[in-house]
Amino acid sequence: MAVPYWIQDAIFYQIFPDRFANGDRHNDPVNVQPWGSPPTSWNFMGGDLRGIIQRFDYLLDLGVNAIYLNPIFHSTSNHRYNTLDYFRIDPKLGDMSDFYALLKVAHDNHVHVILDGAFNHCGRGFFAFVDVLENQENSPYRDWFYIKQFPVNAYGPGESQEYLGWWGFRSMPKFNVRNPDVRRYLLSVARYWIEQGADGWRLDVPNEIDDDSFWAEFRETVKSVNRDAYLLGEIWTADPRWVGNEHFDGLMNYPLRDAILEFIDTGFLNAREFAEKVEGLLNLYPRENAYAMYLPLGSHDTERLFTVFDGLLDKVKLAYTFLFSYPGAPGIYYGDECGLTGGKD
Repeated sequence: MAVPYWIQDAIFYQIFPDRFANGDRHNDPVNVQPWGSPPTSWNFMGGDLRGIIQRFDYLLDLGVNAIYLNPIFHSTSNHRYNTLDYFRIDPKLGDMSDFYALLKVAHDNHVHVILDGAFNHCGRGFFAFVDVLENQENSPYRDWFYIKQFPVNAYGPGESQEYLGWWGFRSMPKFNVRNPDVRRYLLSVARYWIEQGADGWRLDVPNEIDDDSFWAEFRETVKSVNRDAYLLGEIWTADPRWVGNEHFDGLMNYPLRDAILEFIDTGFLNAREFAEKVEGLLNLYPRENAYAMYLPLGSHDTERLFTVFDGLLDKVKLAYTFLFSYPGAPGIYYGDECGLTGGKD
């Protein structure tokens, strides 16, 4: 099954929705922080889907023709990787009418929009996990998760001893995707948002769902709705296993980012070593998948590029010059184009 026709010509702009633009103050939480306040892991700035719509001319002026949105589903956090309801837009970001409006303005301007899917884990408020907390060993959803012992306590210091959470976090219980009911639920989510008009999925930590049959079924489900939907895997290593007809069209090419920084910033690679590294990455994958890679210099998981380069604009320009010359879909993390600074994660 071929990769999407549009991806090798895509120029992505990644948006962390809460921090991009506030277009509708009516959906702000009561404790919204003044725009530009120092970011924390718990505060909200009020960014929303309407803010993206209102700034769309800015994106078009940049030359962007694809958008990757960090999670937009109902959650308690500003990062929204601890999903409560996969079928609902977070009310702090808007509602379905706002989502459809964003897709309309994007598609009218030949811009594709992909969503971020965290299917390895959910939030503590997810309906099935709430049922486990309420009914404990009597819950019909006990096998939706990796429960190690009862009673289950979702709060308190340290890692949970009662169930598996993503990297041990109590706030992100891990799904058991080998459970047929869990698979059906997650695949229904995958299908639903493509049916609503999304142009693909960026899949969060897919290597932690180490089940090739699940990802093959996920791909078939998505492509059956839209054969040109883009499937992007967050794989941090160079690994051909994760591309092809049973997995993803492309990967977030962090090894390329590492090589660029090791050449331009740290000098760990000399010119010959850099050339060998980037050519090796290009030759590691089938051509259609190599051209479908997402090429990041920054993301929500990394330090800001301007910070990495200590504010040296010539290095930033050199890095982007190479990125836009290399096969694949270059990605700009919102704010990097104007020298925003900041730490990782």
